[in-house]
Amino acid sequence: MIKSGNLFAGMPGTLAAEQITALLTAPNVRIERIVSHGQASPPGFWYDQPQAEWVIVLAGSAAIAFEGEAPPRTLRSGDHLHIPAHTRHRVEWTDVSEPTVWLAVHYR
Repeated sequence: MIKSGNLFAGMPGTLAAEQITALLTAPNVRIERIVSHGQASPPGFWYDQPQAEWVIVLAGSAAIAFEGEAPPRTLRSGDHLHIPAHTRHRVEWTDVSEPTVWLAVHYR
């Protein structure tokens, strides 16, 4: 079945938590739209994912910290990065003045 849509359709007005929408799920890949608005990882929390992730910021801005690396990397619209599997990372901050829209590709 052919599906289509628009990444910016149905954007939430305000968010109490990040909104993660699965756009495509297949055996070895998952593509998500993530919308953040001032959210960050909880203090002391680190993502340690079993799969690799490629992420791009489409709108807004954010900072991602990687364990053992300082300072955090600031991402703005158009910036992308690859996070290998089991690379500990956290979201330090996301833009509070506008939504940050991410496209994340998780793969094995």
